[in-house]
Amino acid sequence: MSELIYIIDDDKNIRDLMVKYVEKEGYNVKAFDNAEDVLENFNKDKPDMLILDIMMPGMDGYELCKEIRKISDVPIIIVSARDEDLDKILGLELGSDDYIAKPFSPRELIARMKSVFRRVKMPKRSNEIRIKDIVIVPDERKVLYNGEEMSFTSMEFELIQFLAKNANKAFTREQLLEKVWKYDSFTETRAVDDMVKRVRKKLQSYGCEFNISTIWGYGYKVES
Repeated sequence: MSELIYIIDDDKNIRDLMVKYVEKEGYNVKAFDNAEDVLENFNKDKPDMLILDIMMPGMDGYELCKEIRKISDVPIIIVSARDEDLDKILGLELGSDDYIAKPFSPRELIARMKSVFRRVKMPKRSNEIRIKDIVIVPDERKVLYNGEEMSFTSMEFELIQFLAKNANKAFTREQLLEKVWKYDSFTETRAVDDMVKRVRKKLQSYGCEFNISTIWGYGYKVES
């Protein structure tokens, strides 16, 4: 069965264009012009990905992203005419998996979608990583504690996996933006700090020993 994609944009022309090209790639699509309808339908017909605009009447895309992250780790791609670094960083802070600035070509949208799906779904070649009291299973994109699967978003998993693979090595925030987020042009690094805080909070809620350490004045690392 093809993946179900939610496309959310209050501009009908842009929304219809995205629907046309996404459906052409063989995906099933549901289109919305407001965030409230998305939340109402989300649990009835759960999507495999959300593509959402920021600037919408009522609840905006940032708030919708925040609400979705409370209940799901579904991949989210933000599309927006706002192309400032701070806008991109805020989207990442709230848990989006990618950010595309308008105007963009349909080819770019499809390529970004496939890239996110590959990151989420495709098996990795590496074997499981055992570190402290957790097990990271790259093939299944899972983090286990006492045999229980822990809940992390796609980007949170990427951060944990990267630091665990490079245990005992410290990385600057800029290096993590480049290695994990695949962005190298951000002038601010708050997205890294905020994601580390979210990951730490989740780790603490499970009571596990594994954690991400702060290297003051430098960055972060995990210890084996």
